[in-house]
Amino acid sequence: MKLSRLFTRVLQRELQLAYRRRADLANPPLFFLIVVALFPLGVTPDLERLATMAAGVLWVAALLANLLSLDLLFRSDHEDGSLEQLLLASSPPTLIVLGKALAHWLVTGLPLTLMSPLLAMMLALSPAAMPLLMLSLALGTVTLSLVGGIGAALTVGLRQGGLLLTLLIMPLFVPVLIFGTAVVQAAGAGLPWSGQLALLAAMAVLALVSAPLATVAALRIAVEE
Repeated sequence: MKLSRLFTRVLQRELQLAYRRRADLANPPLFFLIVVALFPLGVTPDLERLATMAAGVLWVAALLANLLSLDLLFRSDHEDGSLEQLLLASSPPTLIVLGKALAHWLVTGLPLTLMSPLLAMMLALSPAAMPLLMLSLALGTVTLSLVGGIGAALTVGLRQGGLLLTLLIMPLFVPVLIFGTAVVQAAGAGLPWSGQLALLAAMAVLALVSAPLATVAALRIAVEE
């Protein structure tokens, strides 16, 4: 089987499985919406203060929303026994992991990115910063999905692995949060932002190259246990 065909089949399968879990599919966008919508009510209605905090609020909410669905990334494969077959197959397991990570981004990171301009308007974010908000979230959520797969693989055999998953991967998410917020803040203030965006893109490329290999290694450890 050609690698491109294998990748396409894995992606289609994961999207079909995600569609069957529509309740789980809706959790990250709803969480994102609720957190951002409640923030002005709980902190301040002052638009100037909200504008200064908007980038951080949107990025923190997106990061936490992304975490909600990471625990399910390999859970069904482990429960039905197909995870062992995935690792023993002649096809490259890294390609399969990459397909699963892309599917996770399409059903989680992409909706959050598309929702962000509307929620940014609620927080009075500068219109000039909105294109960079979407671009930074697109790059950042790709990194979160790829890196989060490592933690999901390590905790796949645990009954209550959600909390441990968060503790394992949160330190790896912090640089993405810092530079993603910095890009939006710099754009809103009219300051140079290309350096922060370049670092965010570099992290996405590094995750794309290394995270699937680390995820496969973590899955082998989880299966052997």
